Amino acid sequence: MSRDPACATGTVRIPSPLGELLLVATPRGLAELRFCGQQDASHGTACPNPLPTTNVPPAVQEHLRQAHRELDAYFDGRLRAFSLALDVRGTPFQRRVWQALQDIPYGETWSYAMLAAHIGRPSACRAVGNANGKNPLPVIIPCHRVVHADGGLGGYSAGLGIKRFLLALEQRRHEKSPLAGA
Repeated sequence: MSRDPACATGTVRIPSPLGELLLVATPRGLAELRFCGQQDASHGTACPNPLPTTNVPPAVQEHLRQAHRELDAYFDGRLRAFSLALDVRGTPFQRRVWQALQDIPYGETWSYAMLAAHIGRPSACRAVGNANGKNPLPVIIPCHRVVHADGGLGGYSAGLGIKRFLLALEQRRHEKSPLAGA
């Protein structure tokens, strides 16, 4: 039985300031990012070993390389918005929320209510929170930028320590920007 090349996936582990990350890509784009060693409800308890890339289509390999480059640039403070191709899979509502997360400016936060209003569903705060928690591409789709209306952090599937780190990283870089306060 031959394998459908459109379903081929590739994986790679990369270092980051948050520990090792596992990236999963398909020919359409990056499909998943996991924080290795972090236990969470949506992504399991550990990262599997990367699959050999010998039989992985070149497009998948390039998506993984680009994701690695962009994540390195993000953590170094040289990148504020990711441009790599994504292959996110979820319900239409989840995809709508994940798309809206990408509208939150770097270095800023929105409340769950603001995000719900942004997608035209102001009474769907809880559903927005649930979709936010199922985001398969944290950091890249910036679900860490969503907080409670009172400024409390709320939750984060990889743990509040990682959410605090990401928010502090962006805030420091945002404050140093020549555009900050303009």
